Amino acid sequence: MKKYLLLPLLFLTSWVLGQSLEGSWKLVSQNGNAVTDQEYIKIYQDDYFAFGVKNVADNTFIGAGGGPYKFEGDKYSETLDFFTLNPLQIGTTTPFKIELDGKKLVLSANTNNGMLVEIWERISEAKDDLTGNWVITGRKSDDQISRSTPGARRTVKILSGGRFQWIAFNSETREFSGTGGGTYSAVNGKYIENITFFSRDNSRVGASLGFDFQVIDGEWHHSGLSSTGAPIYEIWTPYAIGYKPAK
Repeated sequence: MKKYLLLPLLFLTSWVLGQSLEGSWKLVSQNGNAVTDQEYIKIYQDDYFAFGVKNVADNTFIGAGGGPYKFEGDKYSETLDFFTLNPLQIGTTTPFKIELDGKKLVLSANTNNGMLVEIWERISEAKDDLTGNWVITGRKSDDQISRSTPGARRTVKILSGGRFQWIAFNSETREFSGTGGGTYSAVNGKYIENITFFSRDNSRVGASLGFDFQVIDGEWHHSGLSSTGAPIYEIWTPYAIGYKPAK
């Protein structure tokens, strides 16, 4: 009889361990209070996360944070590479208790400000040709490609679950240069961004930008016109390959 009882327990354990955070999420509750006046969107992909926050009423940018995360069983932790709400926390790692049930994610932790309990709802876990965590490593101008090796100062772009967010920052100096994000589509070589938040100018919210893209030897070649109308050609490398941390 005991052998039969173990079967559903083993199945449940393997199901929990098999769940993934990858995709896009929206914060719906914080410490028992519904989140309605602000919009928190969080993206998980390739062991990295990023979130952006804005006021719903006027699209004013509030803050952003992100970095590597670890998720094993019921153990979850976040390490901050950037965090505009409190830059002094950059580089710190916070362990959380995690409960993941399909489209519902509950994170709880003891923080300097007391107990924090967040409930997130999954927006989407859809994937496409550009799903990934990317870091910019190259640009082309006048048919000449220039390459760089990202270190502490880098620009990251994470795409998953139909959402994107780019962030420019320096994890050593804690300098934050900017971020923006929203929804996107990547179909048949055409990439379209729909901006829902932008730290530098919230009047850009609502704009849509179209680009061409190719994935060549595992790298994302991104070309078109910037939001100011200037031609751009960027090369993005998977973060785990392109980013070279200081030793």
